[in-house]
Amino acid sequence: MWDAHIASNMNFPAPLAVVGFLAACGGTFLALASALVFWFARKPKYARIAAIAIGTGAVVYFALLFGFSANSHATTLARGQEKYFCEIDCHLAYSVIDAQAQPDGHYVITLRTRFDETTTSSSRPRDIPLTPSPREVRLIDSAGREYAPTSTQGTPLLTPLKPADSYTTQLEFNIPKDASGLHLLLNTAPAWPEHVVIGDENSWLHKKTYFAI
Repeated sequence: MWDAHIASNMNFPAPLAVVGFLAACGGTFLALASALVFWFARKPKYARIAAIAIGTGAVVYFALLFGFSANSHATTLARGQEKYFCEIDCHLAYSVIDAQAQPDGHYVITLRTRFDETTTSSSRPRDIPLTPSPREVRLIDSAGREYAPTSTQGTPLLTPLKPADSYTTQLEFNIPKDASGLHLLLNTAPAWPEHVVIGDENSWLHKKTYFAI
């Protein structure tokens, strides 16, 4: 489960973030439908109440969204330190275990993916694999320029894991000679819901957790 003391892609409990997002969507839909019904039923008083409920809910939700984003901090993890990814449970941990500059200007980074078995409940079957969500990987220099991997070797990042399994992936980047201050960003491939999920690293204005290279 989510833990405030581990480096992760969330600074808000992931189960509550998911429940809050679903509740906000469901509540908005019901309140909007109620407002329309009351309006066409010529009951403007109740329609206004439903509209006020929509506005109040939106204000509260976005206050929490931007509040947790404002309270986030950019973090850079040292070699070997792990970053957990919390969809609901925080099972998968990633770490950079090696980084090598090649004579031809390429950079090869070895990333380890691990299924932390201590995060599972005793009732979860040990032979059921977990497929990671799509990940986005970028190498970023001190000027803010981003570089995507030019090739990948080893085990693909979407390979399923069972509890206690791990594997490594080698990511190759083509980096200009003048690039400095390199750090790696690994995050869940951004999709629109994550931009409005409270505490998610991909939410608006939220700071990121990077890996030192």
